[in-house]
Amino acid sequence: MTDQVHQGLQTRGLLPAEHYLDSGYPSADLIVDSLRDYGITLITPVLLDRSAQARAKAGFDKTAFTIDWAAQQATCPQGATSASWSPATQRGTEVIVVTFGADTCGPCPVRRHCTTSRRGRRQLTLRPRPLHDVLAGARTEQDTKAWHAKYALRAGVEGTIHQAVAITGIRHARCRGLPKIHLQHAFSAVALNLIRLHAYWNNNPHDRTRTSHLARLGLALVA
Repeated sequence: MTDQVHQGLQTRGLLPAEHYLDSGYPSADLIVDSLRDYGITLITPVLLDRSAQARAKAGFDKTAFTIDWAAQQATCPQGATSASWSPATQRGTEVIVVTFGADTCGPCPVRRHCTTSRRGRRQLTLRPRPLHDVLAGARTEQDTKAWHAKYALRAGVEGTIHQAVAITGIRHARCRGLPKIHLQHAFSAVALNLIRLHAYWNNNPHDRTRTSHLARLGLALVA
């Protein structure tokens, strides 16, 4: 839905410079396309490398390999070069499969830290270079304190979503038909604004981790 949201904002002349997303939305393709097509920088945590080495935080994950895009070759931490470089499509996604030879990996003294393949050789699956570089840069940046401080802005959005679900039941339609559901959402937004204004005017914090059943009932009645 992210691209459709951007299209709608573009039609109304409301495109932002930055768009904050949670980890369920981003992909390398979306990050590149959003910047290219709409000039929007996505501020979002990207999924981490899910290889066995990266999950265990032991051995050699992709970041340990040097990729020579011009020569279409990868070099492992021990200095061995890959045997094949094969563009492919996996689940509708363009990838590059880089394979090291069994005769190279077989006698390697650190092979058990690199691969558990029954064929005894290491294989890397890379995205095309522009997407690979975007993912690598995003994964590095999201580990910095500056990025975490910036992304903290997203917490306000999550709080609003939680409040809308818990108080107004916004995920459940009370009637049939998109126009009526849209009106329900508008009423829910107005209710949340009034609740927040009331809390602001009365100096009541609304960042409590737990709300009593009686308080939730009161908020539901207000909504």
